[in-house]
Amino acid sequence: MTTASTLETTATPDAPAELTDGYHLVVDALKLNDVDTLYGVVGIPITGLARLAQAQGIRYIGFRHESNAGHAAAAAGYLTKRPGVALTVSAPGFLNGLVALANATTNCFPMVQISGSSERHLVDLKQGDYEEMDQLAAAQPFVKAAYRVSRVEDIGRGIARALRTAISGRPGGVYLDIPAAVLGSIMDAEAGAKTLSRLVDPAPRQLPAPEAVDRAIELLAGAERPLVVLGKGAAYAQADNLIREFIESTGVPYVPMSMAKGLLPDDHPQSAAAARSLALGQADVVMLIGARLNWLLSHGKGPTWGSGATKFVQVDISPTEIDSNRPIAAPVVGDIKSSVAALLAALKPGQIKPNAAWRDAIAANKQRNTERMAARLNADPSPMNFSSALRAVRTALATRPDAYVVNEGANTLDFARNIIDMYEPRKRLDSGTWGIMGIGMGYAIGAAVVSGKPVVAIEGDSAFGFSGMEIETICRYQLPIVTLVFNNNGIYRGDAADSAPSPTGFIQNARYEKMIEAFGGIGYHVTDTPSLGKALTEALEAGKPALINVVIDPTAGTESGHIQNLNPKRAVAH
Repeated sequence: MTTASTLETTATPDAPAELTDGYHLVVDALKLNDVDTLYGVVGIPITGLARLAQAQGIRYIGFRHESNAGHAAAAAGYLTKRPGVALTVSAPGFLNGLVALANATTNCFPMVQISGSSERHLVDLKQGDYEEMDQLAAAQPFVKAAYRVSRVEDIGRGIARALRTAISGRPGGVYLDIPAAVLGSIMDAEAGAKTLSRLVDPAPRQLPAPEAVDRAIELLAGAERPLVVLGKGAAYAQADNLIREFIESTGVPYVPMSMAKGLLPDDHPQSAAAARSLALGQADVVMLIGARLNWLLSHGKGPTWGSGATKFVQVDISPTEIDSNRPIAAPVVGDIKSSVAALLAALKPGQIKPNAAWRDAIAANKQRNTERMAARLNADPSPMNFSSALRAVRTALATRPDAYVVNEGANTLDFARNIIDMYEPRKRLDSGTWGIMGIGMGYAIGAAVVSGKPVVAIEGDSAFGFSGMEIETICRYQLPIVTLVFNNNGIYRGDAADSAPSPTGFIQNARYEKMIEAFGGIGYHVTDTPSLGKALTEALEAGKPALINVVIDPTAGTESGHIQNLNPKRAVAH
C-alpha cells in the first residue's frame, strides 16, 4: 500500500496516531509519479512546500523570476517527454509564471504550473485578501486545461489529472491551483495515502487509420516534386530512427524547422534547408510531420508557396489542426511515432520516387546558396558582424555535438539558425512558435538540469535582458552553461555615438561579462573572431558557468530581423 509521509503527533484516545497535511500529500503525489525536479520562486504560501520537496529528495531549482522557472520546466518537458513542473506563489507570481505556461501550450511542451492561492471565500466576495486573484479564471484562456483543488483529499487526484492532461494527446501547459488553506489542511495519513495514484499509460499511442496511411502514400507516390517538412513535434516524438528510415528509403528531400534541426544531421544529402525557398515554392506535394502551417510557414499561402497548387499530407496527433490554413488532401491523425511506423509498414519498395530533375534542382540551388553563405562567413570585418562571430561559434561547436544550443534574439536568432549546424536531435531550443523573447536562461537551465550536458546560450543583448539575472541561478547551481551575449548596443542595432538614446538603443559598450564575475562565474570580453573561438572552446572545456560578451558592429542588424514583413506600415510624414 502507498504510504503517505506523516506529521509527528502525540496519540490520544480522540486523535489518530498519524496525520498528514496538504504539503506532504503534494510531495507524495509528485514522487509517486516520478516528478524528480521542481523549478520555481518561493514565497507565501509555497515556501514550505519547496522545502519539504527538497527534504524528501525532489530536486528544487530556485529562480529569480517565475517566468524563467516556467521556461525551464517547459524545456525539461520537451526534452524528456514528461511534464516539467513549476512552482509559484499567488497572484503576481502566478501571472509571471503564466507567460511561460502559455508559451508551453503554444509550443506543445508538457508543463504543469502549481501555484498557491488565496482563500476562495475571500476571493469570490472580493474582500481584499493578500494577493487576491481568481487565478483559475485568469489561466483558463491560455492553457490546455486548468484545475483547482478545493479539498485536501483531492490533492492526489488533482496532481494526477494535471500530469496526464499535460502529456496526453497534443502536449501543453496545465495550471493547478492549490489554495493555502488546502495545503495546510490535515487528514489521517492512512486515508491520505489511499487518495494518491500512479498514472498508468499517461500518453497512450494513437494509431492512424489504415485508409489514411494508404491515402498519404498514394498522394506521395504520384508526386514529382515531393518534400517533407519536419517540425519540432517530430523531434519531440523521439521517433528519430523511424523518421530517418522514411526519409532515406523514399529519397524525398526535407526541410527542418529550426527546432527539428539535427533530427537528421544538417549535412545530410537530402536536406533542402539551404534551398528552402525553392523547395517550398516548387514542391507539388508537401508532407508535414509535426509541423503546423502557421506564420513560420506563411500559413501555407502566398508567394512562399509558388502557384498555391501544392497538396499537403499532414501527420499530427490533433485532428483539429487539419485544414487550419489550407485544405489537407491526406490527413494522418495519430501520434508521430505510430504514424511513421505505419507509413513504413505500408510502403512498398520504390513506391515513392522523387523526379531526378527535382533532386538535381534542389542540389544545384543548395550549392549556389552555400557558396554565397561561405563568402559572407569567410569575411573578417572589424568589428565583428553576426556572420563572422557565428562562424567562430560554429567552428568551436563542431567538435562538441554533445552541447545543447539555446538561441534567441532577432538578428542573433535568424543568423544563428542558418549558420550553426546541428547533428543530433533535440539539441536546439529557440524562441519557437510565438517567437517569444526571454526564454534563453530558462531553457538553458532546464536543458542543463535534465541532461547534465554543456549548454551554449546564444543571446542577442536585448533578449538577454529579459532573463539575464538568472546567471546568478546558473552560478548558484554550478551549471555547465556558457552564455554568449551578442552586443551591438541595442534592440536590432545600436545608436550613433553622438545621439540621444533611441527607443531601440542601450548603453554603449556595456560590459556584460562583469555581471557573471560578480557571482563567481567566468567572464570573457571578446572583440575578434580568434578570441571568440578561443574563449568558447576554453569555457566549454572548463564546464563551469561562463559569459562571453561578444562585441559586434553596432550598425549590424536590421529591424525585426528576417520578419520585417510583420511590421505595420508607417504613415507618411507630413
